[in-house]
Amino acid sequence: MTAPTTVATATHANFGDTLTRNQRLTYVLMLGALVALGPFTIDLYLPAFPSVAAGLATSDAAIQLTLTATTIGFGLGQLIVGPLSDAMGRRRPLLIATSVHIMASIGVALAPTVEWVMVGRVVQGMGAAGGAVVAMAVVRDLFGGQRLIRMLSRLALVTGLAPVLAPVIGSQLLRFVEWRGIFVFLAAYGLLVTVLGAFILVETLPPERRGRFSSTAVARRYRRLVKDPAFVGVAIVGAATFTALFAYLSASSFILQEIYGLSAQQFGFIFGINSIGLVSGTQISARLMRRVAPRVVTAGGLAIMTLGALALLISSLLDTGLLGVVIPLFFVIAPAGLVMPTVQVMALADHATEAGTAASVIGAANMGVAGAVSPLVGVGGNTPTAMAIVMLGALAVGQASLWLVVRRRTDSTVMV
Repeated sequence: MTAPTTVATATHANFGDTLTRNQRLTYVLMLGALVALGPFTIDLYLPAFPSVAAGLATSDAAIQLTLTATTIGFGLGQLIVGPLSDAMGRRRPLLIATSVHIMASIGVALAPTVEWVMVGRVVQGMGAAGGAVVAMAVVRDLFGGQRLIRMLSRLALVTGLAPVLAPVIGSQLLRFVEWRGIFVFLAAYGLLVTVLGAFILVETLPPERRGRFSSTAVARRYRRLVKDPAFVGVAIVGAATFTALFAYLSASSFILQEIYGLSAQQFGFIFGINSIGLVSGTQISARLMRRVAPRVVTAGGLAIMTLGALALLISSLLDTGLLGVVIPLFFVIAPAGLVMPTVQVMALADHATEAGTAASVIGAANMGVAGAVSPLVGVGGNTPTAMAIVMLGALAVGQASLWLVVRRRTDSTVMV
């Protein structure tokens, strides 16, 4: 790749516009690998939930809490890495975070109890946070305008695909290793990302564009974001969308395997179908945003998701069987691909000077809210009805934020 090799070469705000097609493709692949670290860390072991519960002699609810622990760590980690990346540059915080991820992954692989797993998953989530924040910030450092939309859409493809594809890969890994082997795999993936960050990723934030890392400076950046109603509204939309997706991710292994009797491989196949829908949604979103405003694409995606969740609730109450669950779920998961790219575009467009912090807030809101709300599906017994109710509640909040906040606070250059 013929790419910039020093900070000085990346000082222009839209330097990425000068890259060739092959160079941009290389950036997409490299940054995509960074973005995928978080979803893979969170979701790769979903098919192993029953075997982890059996192996550690604990309850299904306790295993679901390990998922919540990961999302909490991921959210906290982003809130730390984001401001750090705005003050220290992009590479150093990334390398520190991924090194923490590697050590935590090994710790979980050796865990003797579920409590050990919970602590390790919090730390592992914090370490995985670096990839997502740095990748989004690097794109905002390099690109603007339509190029920014296209590049963020490509990263949204990974962000949307990885949580759905991860259980497919995890289910196949379980054919050859026990659940601890999944965390060995995650340690190896973390090592790969660390090597990419150390030897391929260039620094895109020159010293003259960096802020200070002090409590006052960090608070000032967060204050600018919180005082922007459009940003807050978009963050709520993103969190609501991700919560609906995460309700599916956290409960579907129990619902499909324990209620409907699917094997881990059959469960992975269902995830594969949904991944196709999600991928298609992200690509359609990128194309639509060339012609219509991101806000309009968001409205359409949320509407379809809401109808899909409503259909899921009705079919589960009528007990229409496996197809009555799988088909409506597709119309919840696939349209999420329409929404996620638009959230990133709308959130980062007006916050170039604090891109890392803005990316961290979006990511932390997604993971924090999803991690806090998704266990409600387990409280409801891990049934399709409980999953549908959580999805509908989250999407209702997202709809309210879109129409009452975002729609009234639009930037004519990006969001109208």
